Parts: sequence; C-alpha cells; structure tokens
Amino acid sequence: MSIALSLGNNLTTGGIFKPAAVNNTSVNNVTDFAGIAGGGTLILLSTQTASASASISFTTGIDSTYDEYVFKWINCHPSVDGSEFTFNGSTDGGSNYNVTKTTTLFESYHTESDSTTGLEYNIYQDLAQSTSYQMLNANIGGDNDQSGSGTLHLFAPSSTTYVKHFIATTQHSTSNDYSVNDFVAGYFNTTSAINAIDFKFGSGNIDDGIIKMYGVAKS
Repeated sequence: MSIALSLGNNLTTGGIFKPAAVNNTSVNNVTDFAGIAGGGTLILLSTQTASASASISFTTGIDSTYDEYVFKWINCHPSVDGSEFTFNGSTDGGSNYNVTKTTTLFESYHTESDSTTGLEYNIYQDLAQSTSYQMLNANIGGDNDQSGSGTLHLFAPSSTTYVKHFIATTQHSTSNDYSVNDFVAGYFNTTSAINAIDFKFGSGNIDDGIIKMYGVAKS
C-alpha cells in the first residue's frame, strides 16, 4: 500500500512521472512493478529454439487468458537460400494449419550498395480468402550472417464472435543483400477459436533461431 501511495505522489495529474520519481533507491523498493504499472505487461509463456527444425509450433497456452498474444522471432536462419518465413493458424490444436485468411502487405527496402531503394505494396505476397501460409519475411538469405526477425500480434484468438486480426512488423537480409522491412496485416476469417500457431520456411528447415510467445496482461 505504501509503495502504491509513494508512486502516486510522484505522478503528475496527466499520469507522467515527475523527475524525482525514479532514483537510485526508488526502483529497488518496488517489489511488483508490473502489478503497479497495470495492463499491457508482456508475460513470457513459451520459448522455442530451432535446430534444423521443419517448423516451430505453439499448440498450448493460446486461450482466453489473454486478449492479445505476441510472437517474437529472433535471427531465424533458413537452410535454403532465398526462403520465405511464414505462419499459419489452427482451430484444432495444431492437427491442421489451414485457416482461411485475407491479408495485406507493404515493404520498404534498401541495398547494401545503396543503388536501390523503395517503398511499395506487394501484391504477390498477400492472400485473399486463402488457407495458405502467410509470408512474414520474403527471400531471406542463406549466408551464415543472414537471418530474419520480427514481431506478430494476434488479437482475441479465443473469440467465437469475431474474425481474428493480426499485424506483423519484420526485418530481414535477403539473398541479394537487401535490407527489407515488411509490414503485414490481415485476419483469420473464422469465428472459431484460434488455438495454435505454426511458423516455418517455405523451403527447407529453420536452421537456427528463437521464437517466443507472450501474453499481454489484461488491464
């Protein structure tokens, strides 16, 4: 109680910390900062590390506990040069990854040689009422120093009333030495609960990489 009161005294009426709010001793005195901070805290639920893996699947923990789930993939490296990193959802616990989806995608890019730059909508990587895997990173290079990383947000996957929206922001190095920033969004066109998510490359294995799943704490 005293911690909460002390914290409140160090906030302006607009909810902004006063300069004296954080010092060498104040943070050490807080035992449950996430609880005091309120909703929006990321709760790590699962971490999987790829090692020549055909795919990485999350088949447990996606339920009504959280209204939003966040997936982060870090330095996913393909076994096949120029592969797409993709994902799909399941309504049957991972027995099938074939949920109908409609999506949109645009990207910015820049070459290492500084010869080409661009910002464009990519009609070849979106989907219209398709059960195919959605591309997240396209044409990831297979060089030892190349990989792809990004973040995927999945909203209200357990709803049985609405479709399931998602957005993703990604970055990767391509087989022809481009830096590419992709922005992907869409929805699973189903009112059934999405209860599993699968990540894989369009060709070959995930040679290396880490994928984490978080739940976003309700306010």
